[in-house]
Amino acid sequence: MASTATGGSDTGGGRNWTFLTNHGHVLLAIARDPTARLRDVAAEVGVTERAAQAIVADLEAGGYLHRTRVGRRNEYTLNPAGRFRHPAEDDREVGDLLALFAETPEDQAARRS
Repeated sequence: MASTATGGSDTGGGRNWTFLTNHGHVLLAIARDPTARLRDVAAEVGVTERAAQAIVADLEAGGYLHRTRVGRRNEYTLNPAGRFRHPAEDDREVGDLLALFAETPEDQAARRS
């Protein structure tokens, strides 16, 4: 498989797609670093800062995260009990996705020990 510019893989069909949406990628980026600046989240996900802001607003309105102002920065608290929105997965919690993909700094330190 050839690697694409967005880190995915091109299976020869000519279309570049991924299994997770930008909303999922933003949620995972915030799970990895709850004090990340949106500029950094946007760069990690590969979207504009404005798009990252809109996605965070969607996630907050949907109850998937809560934003708290701490000084000049935001700190995010995730709601792992939030349910997936698609009817095919709405019986599952987003915490399952977070546990699968969002390795925290504490997880990394424990793995090194």
